[in-house]
Amino acid sequence: MSAIDIASLVRRIPSQYPFVLLDRVLEHDPQDGLVATKNVTGTEDFFAGHFPGEPVMPGVLIMESLAQAAGVWLLKESRDPREVEIQIVGVDGAKFRRPVTPGDQLRLEVHFVRRRAGLCRFRGEVRVADQRVAEAQLLLRVNRLPAPFVDPMSRVDPGAVLEPGVKVGPFCVVGPLVTIGRGTVLDSHVVVQGPTRIGEHNRFYPFTSIGQAPQDLKYRGEPSRLEIGDHNTFREFVTVNRGTAGGGNLTRIGSRNLFMTEVHVAHDCLVGSHTIFANAATLAGHVEVFDWATIGAFSAVHQFCRVGTHAFMGGFTVATKDVLPYSKTVGSRPARVYGINRVGLDRRGFPREAVAALKDAYRLLLRSRLNLSEALLRLEKEGPHTAEVKTVTQFIRGSARGVILKGRRTRKGTDEE
Repeated sequence: MSAIDIASLVRRIPSQYPFVLLDRVLEHDPQDGLVATKNVTGTEDFFAGHFPGEPVMPGVLIMESLAQAAGVWLLKESRDPREVEIQIVGVDGAKFRRPVTPGDQLRLEVHFVRRRAGLCRFRGEVRVADQRVAEAQLLLRVNRLPAPFVDPMSRVDPGAVLEPGVKVGPFCVVGPLVTIGRGTVLDSHVVVQGPTRIGEHNRFYPFTSIGQAPQDLKYRGEPSRLEIGDHNTFREFVTVNRGTAGGGNLTRIGSRNLFMTEVHVAHDCLVGSHTIFANAATLAGHVEVFDWATIGAFSAVHQFCRVGTHAFMGGFTVATKDVLPYSKTVGSRPARVYGINRVGLDRRGFPREAVAALKDAYRLLLRSRLNLSEALLRLEKEGPHTAEVKTVTQFIRGSARGVILKGRRTRKGTDEE
């Protein structure tokens, strides 16, 4: 199989980035199984907490890598990979022979044993060089998706592509040059115009408007597009516009985001994954929102601004500059930083050391007598030297509009800076 074939099949397994645990398929036998590899690097997300100072790959992820290899084999054997979904339903007799650490290359071997109805059993083995690392029996289920369903009261252009499992409810309109991925649901009164590509298992609630022309007076009808990832939820009255020539003709949304009622994403915005937009949150044009950010209800982000990773914007916040990563930013005239997003970081499993380092960094940025340039130099020179603090310093240095760095007011009414 070519690399392109493998990439298309990997996208069909349930796990997606950052939990795709296959890098390459070395051997493929249509009757027996396949051999794949996974390069284990020190930058893997799970090493941050498992374990600090002595990283070990979790056993459950070793089993996941075997299951993904078996899933790729099943998809390759399917007549049309878009018609099936693969689920792992059992792991039996798992044994672990030695730890997997950064620098190891896993050789993942899966061998087909038997099939009964939609259940398939595999024998899996993991090796590093000539050493056996782990082994197990895997049970996977193959679910066949139904053909796309379109309610008779809806209108779908012949130029649109609906993949298996798509459901289009009543009074929807799907225009030409629209592709809707597997398992996506349009409830009712949903309008999708193209060019727009929508991934898998998204949910569009009534009266959402997706892929309409940008609300920009400079737009002259030039071709532009919208790209949406997988497993997103768009609640009632959400609007998302396509791009413009000034922003690369592209608006892009990642995966597993929640857009609550009346959210607006304007032209040329880039939204990452795992974000939350509360009711009536609004992005002007050319805004970039990084992964895991939360934007509160009735908040607005000025054009060309950025919202950093794991940032929290409280309700009714107006951001006219960049919102710092990991920060808790609230208010308007001006918006102020209320320290780090401690609740969000705790919920997402950040280790105590990382949270403490961020608190120290923000204390220096907000409360010291140093100006921003001096504070950055001191952070880069003296630390704390963690990946999270480095993300903050790089974000500040990459800011074109400047960053929100005004601290909360103290009891005496002065600013904490």
